[in-house]
Amino acid sequence: MSIHVREATPEDLGLIYRFIRDLAEYEKLLHEVEASEADVRRDLFGPAPRVFCDIAEADGEPVGFALWFYNYSTFRGRHGIWLEDLFVTPEKRGIGAGKALLRRLAKRCVDEDLGRLEWAVLDWNAPSIAFYDSLGAAALDDWTTRRLTGEALTRLAG
Repeated sequence: MSIHVREATPEDLGLIYRFIRDLAEYEKLLHEVEASEADVRRDLFGPAPRVFCDIAEADGEPVGFALWFYNYSTFRGRHGIWLEDLFVTPEKRGIGAGKALLRRLAKRCVDEDLGRLEWAVLDWNAPSIAFYDSLGAAALDDWTTRRLTGEALTRLAG
């Protein structure tokens, strides 16, 4: 089976949105999806995109995606990539699509002299954790992610 990774195009909008919802369903978080296709179109394909997407295809069939953006490390003095979403359809897992998506992002990091590639994984997602471990990805056990949204964000903005 041949795996090919390519940049997403505006024609992929419906596919990307479906992958986002499929990932949310897998993570038991579908009820938290507020984004619309219009939001995704604006942010990925608008005049000044700040988020990017790669599509994995197996023998020409879309089987997964990686949605990512650039971040910055003051300690490293370099930009990096934050991988927001990585998803491969369940029936196509194990064929190398996830690894191909991560390999493409790693190559981008090396080619652009970026400092790191980072992402989060839910603590119950043992298959994904084992996969990331097999690639040599280090768990940052000494860091805890914090988030402000909704009323707390509005209150702080004052």
